[in-house]
Amino acid sequence: MDSSKISNRWNDDDAAKLTDDLSLRVYTSRLLGQDKTLVLHGGGNTSVKIEETSITGEREEILYVKGSGWDLETIEAPGFSPVRLQHLIKLANLEQLSDIDMVNELRTHMTRASAPTPSVEAILHATIPHKFVDHTHANDVVSITNTKDGETRIREIYGDDVVVIPYVMPGFDLARLCAERFRAEATDKTIGMILLNHGVFSFGETAKLSYDRMIDLVSRARAYLHQHNAWQVDDKRETVNATKTDINALSELRRMASTVAGAPMLLCSHAENATIAFSQRDDLATITQSGPATPDHVIRTKRVPQLGRDINQYSAAYTAYFNEQSAQASKAKSILDTCPRVIIDPELGLCTLGKSGRESDIIADIYRHTIDIILRAEKLGGYQALPANDIFDVEYWSLEQAKLQKSGSVPAFAGEVVLITGAASGIGKACVEKFINKGAAVIALDINDAITELHTSANYIGITCDITAAEQLTAAIEKGVSRFGGIDMLVLNAGIFPASKRIEVLSDELWSMVMSVNLDANLRIMRQCHPLLKRAYKGGRVVVIGSKNIAAPGPGAAAYSASKAALGQLARVAALEWSADNIRINSIHPDAVFDTAIWSDEVLESRANHYSMSIEEYKKKNLLKVEINSDDVAALAAEMCDALFSKTTGANIPLDGGNERVI
Repeated sequence: MDSSKISNRWNDDDAAKLTDDLSLRVYTSRLLGQDKTLVLHGGGNTSVKIEETSITGEREEILYVKGSGWDLETIEAPGFSPVRLQHLIKLANLEQLSDIDMVNELRTHMTRASAPTPSVEAILHATIPHKFVDHTHANDVVSITNTKDGETRIREIYGDDVVVIPYVMPGFDLARLCAERFRAEATDKTIGMILLNHGVFSFGETAKLSYDRMIDLVSRARAYLHQHNAWQVDDKRETVNATKTDINALSELRRMASTVAGAPMLLCSHAENATIAFSQRDDLATITQSGPATPDHVIRTKRVPQLGRDINQYSAAYTAYFNEQSAQASKAKSILDTCPRVIIDPELGLCTLGKSGRESDIIADIYRHTIDIILRAEKLGGYQALPANDIFDVEYWSLEQAKLQKSGSVPAFAGEVVLITGAASGIGKACVEKFINKGAAVIALDINDAITELHTSANYIGITCDITAAEQLTAAIEKGVSRFGGIDMLVLNAGIFPASKRIEVLSDELWSMVMSVNLDANLRIMRQCHPLLKRAYKGGRVVVIGSKNIAAPGPGAAAYSASKAALGQLARVAALEWSADNIRINSIHPDAVFDTAIWSDEVLESRANHYSMSIEEYKKKNLLKVEINSDDVAALAAEMCDALFSKTTGANIPLDGGNERVI
């Protein structure tokens, strides 16, 4: 594809299937959202003005504008908030309007109570006298505006085709200024607006016209970059080789970051050629410390990234920035955590911090695009972001802070990482589900290739691994830690239960195989994870999935019973040795968990017949007459890693409904 042109994704056949304006609005919004150089993760907004009949029979114009929290790439009709247009136009004529009052007016003048809060730029959309309005933060335009003579270049590119708006913070003031400038400067030729250091607007009487104009405007900016040799970024990304990630350095960096943040954080490594090449530039201290590409990025990335690994230095610098800027604020501000969200290191490349894998990935996406914007702006004479006070105003804007707080309570394991073995089925699979539901990032290991596709969550990485193969295990742990930054919790679940063999016919090969999986591999995992668990912000936690057979073995299970007993003893010794490192180890001893792989229908029927019971009676062959399943074990495993067991280590808890022989 020609890199000098923006792809126009409009398809006449697809559009012909859409019969109303809102459907077309959804369609072209998604087209914009599919191009990451135009909008990223909730950025940008779109609208359409539609005349409707109210419940009382009156005709009125309604502005359908993107609702807060929706992403253009996936937006649906319910994601557009219907607001009475004439009221918005009246608001635009006010001399002033506070943020709180603006949001109240937007919400109280919607025609659908269940709709999301309208975009803070709803009033701006209302003042543009066109049916369809599109707004993006196009990289190519921002690369040009974020230079010393950005406005001059923009006027050179577009002439009278656009109205140029100096930077004003989003919200009422921006809407009012745009309305004034548009009335004064727009002509019949005007097809858009360029908001300096912010983005671009296009508009038209049809969805296609507005969309085509957006593609045209951004394409002109890209052509300009090509014409001025500012498109190809010369940062050696094609020749640099990413080095092997030092997981101990990564986990130590994560520990320090979590301490500064006052809560556990994931630290995701993105050591690609492009990020490594960027991180090794000689001018990094200059080009990265100007500020974000657009102000709205600050709530994700903070104003500037950390360079190197001194988080305490970054924290002190951020505190100084806050103190300086807040002293000039009209209202008192409370400082956010002083932990960086982006770290750039010559060996680690790009690292991003967040409470979840999704949050960290969003930050990484934003900064990857920021890298290209910076490098292209540098080729136009130098990257220049907005002054710190403008960025601070957005970072500490009450409306932006509300977006960060709207998700409610933080899950118990948010920002924490658990490694689970034998995770593709049975108890292990149930543990994956339980820990993800509690907010943990999960590193799941299994010899079954299905592990790689068990979940699509950004808080999950599944790795095919034979835990008895030392090299595979080491590689798997390195891959998992590179993804999330460390390991806080460990669930040792993988194991095998071979066919019944009495001792006199038990072969050395079978004995060794069972010991290799059930005991030796777990020793190796614990040994390799120990330095990582030591760095856990809330203290390391290990849950060992043992067995009823430790206390009450059965005939024909010598290898299994002995291996599990040895594992249990290993866990007890670890509890003694690792308590000084604030790591606690507890064991669960389940029995008769029938929804695991070892209990086929044939085996279950055979055992039930042996006891002259029905299958349902056999499943509840315990004192409490209850059935134990994988979810029960997983729930207890998760609980043992949570606050309830924070003062317990070395415990051995049966999960068997009550077994006479164990008791």
